[in-house]
Amino acid sequence: MSSSLGLTPEIVRYLAHVNPPEHPALTRCREETARMPNAMMQISAEQGAFMQVLARMLNAKRAFEIGVFTGYSSTAVALAMKELNPGARLLACDISEDYTTKARDYWREAQVDDIIELVIAPATQTLDARIAAGEAGQHDLGFIDADKTGYDSYYERGLQLLRKGGVMLFDNVLWSGRVVDPADTSADTSALRALAQKAKFDARVHAAMTNIGDGLLICVKR
Repeated sequence: MSSSLGLTPEIVRYLAHVNPPEHPALTRCREETARMPNAMMQISAEQGAFMQVLARMLNAKRAFEIGVFTGYSSTAVALAMKELNPGARLLACDISEDYTTKARDYWREAQVDDIIELVIAPATQTLDARIAAGEAGQHDLGFIDADKTGYDSYYERGLQLLRKGGVMLFDNVLWSGRVVDPADTSADTSALRALAQKAKFDARVHAAMTNIGDGLLICVKR
């Protein structure tokens, strides 16, 4: 599992101590994922707690997630949403059957599987279909944690799905510090830099980049 950029292990343990206890399904997801080769793809526990508070602040009834992995973020957000609104819905987009099979297991344990709709397909196709079906302006919250070169496409489609005042979160925007390395001109790093500049000057959103997790770009639709 990742931890927020720059935090010492002692600070991470302190945060775990002072934050509300994780649901047992989240603990199991975090611990089991930590033993996997791609464990760093999972968000940190403190980021999950932040996202739960945000879902509650928004009184989120509809949300979408792009990049499910083993399901920590979707489980955390769905728990908060279902507590507030039993009829809430979370659209989960991914292309991996293997990872999301694990996510389904945690969703069932947390008893949020009934509010999560998983679609295995390229996310742009899924979002385009939802927009075409009339879901534009109906979502409260979006979380994007997938291929970095696709972030711009997800940004544009996500803005269409969000209501005014809705929030979109983009993960990994500090990219373990690689975004400040001028020698790094890789496609992923370049895409993250471009998104940061776009959001900064985009009159359609209020944006702020924070160092939560591996960098979290927060965009509020105007």
